[in-house]
Amino acid sequence: MPSFLPTRRALLALIASSASLPALAADPALLNVSYDVARELYKQINPAFVAAQKAKGQAVTVNQSHGGSSKQIGAVIGGLEADVVTMNQATDVDQLASSGLTPADWRSRFPNNAAPYSSTMTFLVRKGNPKGIKDWSDLARPGVQVIIPNPKVTGNGRYGYLAAWGSVIAAGGSEAQARELVTKIFTNVPVLDGGGRGATTTFTQRGIGDVLVTFEAEVELIENEFGKGQFEQVNPHLSIETEAPVALVDKVAAKHGTTALAKAYLDFHWTPEAQEIIARNNFRPRDAAVFKKHAQRFANIKLFTVDQTFGGWAKVSKIHFADGGTFDQVMAGIKR
Repeated sequence: MPSFLPTRRALLALIASSASLPALAADPALLNVSYDVARELYKQINPAFVAAQKAKGQAVTVNQSHGGSSKQIGAVIGGLEADVVTMNQATDVDQLASSGLTPADWRSRFPNNAAPYSSTMTFLVRKGNPKGIKDWSDLARPGVQVIIPNPKVTGNGRYGYLAAWGSVIAAGGSEAQARELVTKIFTNVPVLDGGGRGATTTFTQRGIGDVLVTFEAEVELIENEFGKGQFEQVNPHLSIETEAPVALVDKVAAKHGTTALAKAYLDFHWTPEAQEIIARNNFRPRDAAVFKKHAQRFANIKLFTVDQTFGGWAKVSKIHFADGGTFDQVMAGIKR
């Protein structure tokens, strides 16, 4: 009977020839580390970018990680190998720069101080608005439960805190008056969740609270997920513009060999296609024509910025959110 087993010489020849063949390279992949509320946005941005790259003849995969913004940046600094970060506050990206993972001038690398869109803070109340909530001062009334995530670990909470504080300053009030308002509001907070998603769950699924302080962009998502008609949006007359910055994580991208691709991914955010996706997700696009087209999506609220009202994020971080800062002082003075 003839043998079909290869001889030792044939096996060695096969191994030698296989070793000389070029290895098949895997398609490049990016990791975008982002914040809680951007989950649905990137479910649409990423496939659009992948399709755009495919049309250019390049296959690519984009992976996502979401969580409280400050926790996410801490994870990247601690070793989570993000090629890019897409955050909801500049102070987190500044921490990344302080750790040497991206340059200090990260804002100048993309348009609009590297923020392709913005939003603002608004209120979500239960159907019929039983507590008659209309503005920030109503959140300080006795008997009103306010749901807002922890400003120490999440941009959502930080912006909510600053929106309340800034609503007093932007209207001509004093720092003492702003502190009094914020203290009363946080006295009414029954639980400080670690992220925007957790705060939304507390309000919508656990049924805790009379008002949820959240991003304007989150309102429609909540209605779509939990049913229209259960909640109502209430817009304060003054609120903060919440710019959402992006940055290339240079050291990681260089290690992965993805620097050019990662930059192309972030550049894509400013394309008309991406700006349309941003607007359809109720974030405020930078493209004026796209904003005008979708203007009915956005509340008519007078906005102030961190730079205008607080002197910039570096000052805010030092005064309000550093250990022992104003937020810690406010919480230490609240009797539970």
